[in-house]
Amino acid sequence: MRAQSSATTPSRIAVGSESGPTGAGTPVAAASRRTGTVLAALGVVAFSLTFPATAWGLEGFGPWSLVAVRSVLAALIAGACLLALRVPPPGRKHLAGLAVVAAGVVVGFPLLTTLALQTSTTAHAAVVVGLLPLTTALFSALRMGTRPSRTFWTAALAGAAAVVAFTVQQSGGALTTADLYLFGALLVCAAGYTEGGRLARVMPGWQVIGWALVLCVPLSVPAAALALSYEPVRLTAHSVAGLLWVAAGSQFFGLVVWYRGMAAIGIPKASQLQLAQPLLTLVWSVLLLGEHLTVAAPLTAAAVLVCIAVTQRARG
Repeated sequence: MRAQSSATTPSRIAVGSESGPTGAGTPVAAASRRTGTVLAALGVVAFSLTFPATAWGLEGFGPWSLVAVRSVLAALIAGACLLALRVPPPGRKHLAGLAVVAAGVVVGFPLLTTLALQTSTTAHAAVVVGLLPLTTALFSALRMGTRPSRTFWTAALAGAAAVVAFTVQQSGGALTTADLYLFGALLVCAAGYTEGGRLARVMPGWQVIGWALVLCVPLSVPAAALALSYEPVRLTAHSVAGLLWVAAGSQFFGLVVWYRGMAAIGIPKASQLQLAQPLLTLVWSVLLLGEHLTVAAPLTAAAVLVCIAVTQRARG
């Protein structure tokens, strides 16, 4: 999927964890922080592989089939975990929020990025979606009433300008359909992440995504059946591996280790780890897909990284 941002971090996890667990000077706390760092880093790696895995999946599945089957498989995993741990269903008052999470994270972002990757390179998509933390911060400010500093907004606008300039330059002076899909993906995912962060105040973050996936089953199962009946399927090692990764790795397990890592090390430190995600995706695009990067791609990704780093230090 994920591309996943620091602004979406669950508030429930954040409480009492900004400086790590209680007793931060003890050997147990130090070991917990090391474990949390490893888990959060694994989450970032999982998310950075989403676009290359999607490109692999498109080698054997149509875009609609890939997204629908991905959602069904992830829902099966999430549902099994919820049942095994005997997690009670969410209250009715949380259903509207979960619907926003489902629309943005489970359906909107995977679908729009998958459609974009039919014609866009993963490197190009990674740079554009590198704006997700800033977009989510904007939605958070509007939804939650937060008031970031002027420095924050200056850095956010600078990062957005860098990505827009890169996109227009790469597209020959005009936005392509793939670019429009990617910008749409930013908006719906940021909305889903913001609402998920709000819900995570009252339930663990993994349960938020878990219930969002389960709630989509009445739509994702018939959608998968319909898409598979119309779109040809060619099972190859790449297509199967890509499908399994975006379903199990990106959509579910990546979020589980990410949230557990943040619980141990706190929001600020975990956020700094996630700054490497777009650059990691560029590396995977070369190693796994054999894409050739233009000079503009890593430079723009680095510029966005710097802008996000500034926003992290200036969010107050």
